[in-house]
Amino acid sequence: MADRSSAGRVRETLRGLVRPPELNTDEARSASRLELFFDLAFVLVVAELAVALREEVTIRGELLFAGMFTLVWWSWVSSTLYANRFDHDDVVYRLLKLTSMAAVIGLAASATEATGERFGVFVGCQLLLRASLLLQYRRAYRHIEHARPIARLYLLGTGVGAALWTVSLFVPRPVGFGLWAAAVLVEALVPLIATRHSTDVPLHVEHLPERFALFVILVLGESVAGIAHGLYDAKWSSSAVPVALLSFVLAAALWWSYFDLAGARAKQLLNEVGGEHSDRTHDVYVFGQLPLTLALATVGAGVELAVVQSGEGEVPVGTRLLLAGGVAVYLFSMALTDGGMSRGARRGWWWPLAAGAVAALDVALELPAVVVVGALAALLVAVLVVGTAERSTGRLDVEPV
Repeated sequence: MADRSSAGRVRETLRGLVRPPELNTDEARSASRLELFFDLAFVLVVAELAVALREEVTIRGELLFAGMFTLVWWSWVSSTLYANRFDHDDVVYRLLKLTSMAAVIGLAASATEATGERFGVFVGCQLLLRASLLLQYRRAYRHIEHARPIARLYLLGTGVGAALWTVSLFVPRPVGFGLWAAAVLVEALVPLIATRHSTDVPLHVEHLPERFALFVILVLGESVAGIAHGLYDAKWSSSAVPVALLSFVLAAALWWSYFDLAGARAKQLLNEVGGEHSDRTHDVYVFGQLPLTLALATVGAGVELAVVQSGEGEVPVGTRLLLAGGVAVYLFSMALTDGGMSRGARRGWWWPLAAGAVAALDVALELPAVVVVGALAALLVAVLVVGTAERSTGRLDVEPV
C-alpha cells in the first residue's frame, strides 16, 4: 500500500513538471525569465557580427553583416512567435528552449567564420534550432486541437527550412548561401499565411511588443559597449572623448525615440488596428523590426570605430557613413512601419531624408567625425522634441512599451 502511495506521488509530481502545451494568448503576459535568459545568447551573436563589420567596413562587409544579422534575427523571431502563443513553462519546454540557447551560443562562436571554415558548425547550430522548434510545434499540434492548422503550417515551413539548411552542407558554397536565404524566405512566409488563417489562434498583442522592445535593448547595448571599448582603445585621447560623448547622446536619443515614439506608436497601432485577431498589421509590425534593429546594430558597430579612429587622428568616410546610414535606415523604418500599420497615415518621412542629407554632405565635404556624430545626435534630439510635442497635443497616440 505504501509503495502504491509513493508511486502515486511520483506520478503526480511528474504530471506537475510535464504538462501539455496550452494556448495562452488571452491572459495578461510579460516576458518570462527564461526568455530573458535566452536573449543573453543573442547579445553574443550581435557582438560577434559587429566585430566582423568593424574589420571590413566596405559594401561587401555591410552586405555580409546585413545577411548574417537577418539569419540570426529570424532565429530569434521564430522562437519568439512560438512562445507568444504556446509558452507554458513546463520542464520539456524549458529543456527545448535551453537547447535552442545552446545552439545560439554556437552561432555566436561561429558567426564571424560562418562563410568560411566554420560553415558546417554554423549550419549545424541552425539545424539544432529548427529541430527544437519542430519538437515544440509537434507538441502543440498534438495537444491543442483548434491550433492544429497553424501548428501544421509552422511544422511544414520549419521542416522545409531545415531540409534546405541540410542540403546546403553538400553543395558548393555560393549555392549553399542561396539555400540559407531560401530557407529563411520559406519560413518567413508561414507567419504571413498564418495571420490570414488563424483567427482562433491570434498573436498576443501585449507580449509581442515587449519581446521586440527587449531585442531593441539588446541591440542598443552594442552602442553602449562600443563607446566604452572605444574610449579604452583610444586611451581617452582628447580627440576621442568629444566623439564618445556625442555618441552617447546619439545612443540615448535612439533609445528614447524608440520607447517613447516608434515602439510606443507601433504598440498603439497594434492594439487599435490589429485587435484580437492576427492580420496585416501584425505582419508589418514583425517584419518592420528587421530593418530597424539592423540599423541600430550598424550604428553600434560604427560608434566604436568612430571613437577609436578619432583617437588615432582620422575617421575614414566608411565609418562616418555607417553612422549616418544606420540612423537614416532607422528613421526610415520608423516612418515605414507607422505608415504600413496605420494604413494610409504618412508622417515623419523627412527625418530619414535629413539623415541622408548629413551623409551626402559628409561625402562631399569630408566632415570631421565629431561634426557628423554631433549632427546625427542633434537630428535625433529634434525627432524627440517634435514627437514629444505631438504626443502632448494629442496628434500622436502612443502606448508605453
